[in-house]
Amino acid sequence: MSADDRAPGGAAGWLRGWRPAVSMASRNLRRNRVRTVLAVLGVCIGVLAVAALGIFGNVLALGADDAIGDIGTQVVVSPNTDAGVESLSDADIASIRRAVGEPAVIPLYSDSATVARQGDQTFATVYGVEEPALAYEAAEGRLPERHRQGAILGAGIAEDLGAGAGDTVEIAGSQVRVIAVLVESQTFSPVAPDDAVYLPESAFSADGYAQALVVSDTGAEARAAADAIREEVNAREDRVELFELAALVDEINEFFGLLSTFLLGLGAISLVVAGVSILNVMLMSTVERRQEIGVMRAVGVARRDVLRVLLAEAGLIGAAGAAAGTLLTVLLVAGLVLATPAVDTALVLDRTNAYYLLLALGFGVGVGLVSGAYPAWKAANERPVEALRS
Repeated sequence: MSADDRAPGGAAGWLRGWRPAVSMASRNLRRNRVRTVLAVLGVCIGVLAVAALGIFGNVLALGADDAIGDIGTQVVVSPNTDAGVESLSDADIASIRRAVGEPAVIPLYSDSATVARQGDQTFATVYGVEEPALAYEAAEGRLPERHRQGAILGAGIAEDLGAGAGDTVEIAGSQVRVIAVLVESQTFSPVAPDDAVYLPESAFSADGYAQALVVSDTGAEARAAADAIREEVNAREDRVELFELAALVDEINEFFGLLSTFLLGLGAISLVVAGVSILNVMLMSTVERRQEIGVMRAVGVARRDVLRVLLAEAGLIGAAGAAAGTLLTVLLVAGLVLATPAVDTALVLDRTNAYYLLLALGFGVGVGLVSGAYPAWKAANERPVEALRS
């Protein structure tokens, strides 16, 4: 290396110093191909483990979140029977609406009855609701803004009875025309709309509502609504109990977060083993080339240039293994998607999975550099005379 290569010159000088170092490091690694390939293979396996396990955990979390859907946006308010409150009054509903603000509050009467049609019958929960369109969508027929007459069937009840919009069903001995059938629910809900029938409030003679459903746009809004209800409605006494579905979603997300961390930890163990392999390769390399390094130092090659060459060797091992591991991960995931039709391709192609590829790639290169740092420092700081004597 010339003095110009070692002279400081800003970013350009820094790059000029690394170019010959990388070139020399590449030649040195090719001198012992078997050892180099084994070290690269170790990093490759470690990167593959980190990326594949990370993506696997993330796909599980995304799948669970997709299956759960938007249940975290609902809060179910029920009377606190332990405090002697048997139903929710109009005043309670008004207090709930005042507390939550914008989220829709849907009070529900509740009962159970036998629903029959043309010899088929089933037992269903019957709800009394005034504004069904605030919480549900119709697959058949149309949901009225104010529910005054007729029955609305859940998708499961309609399928069991073979009923659709315009048909007539018998509910508790009375003939009622079906005005709409709800879209099949894709999420869990304590109200269970698929197995329910919705009638106008006038069909019930109860003094108060059995529960109220608060429907928000986001989980954060639902949590805020639940807190507001506790502060306002339960300010003096615990009149209502809340089933906050957002808390359930948080616990599920926390579980999958821990699972992803655990899987990443398992993969990281493989990279640590690969790092030890690189450390061994670099130590062996510096011992075998001790005289060569001594000659380089004796003819005027600076410590930093020796350090660059050896660090470049470790970095090349880490980069080659990381690139190969990342490519193998992509091929493995693609193969699993093609071989397993049950896997949702959209979940696998989610952009958050790229984070684990980049993490594994950076981790692999970092392991190479860290593992080569000590051997490089040791070789660069050895006295030339002692190296030549060995």
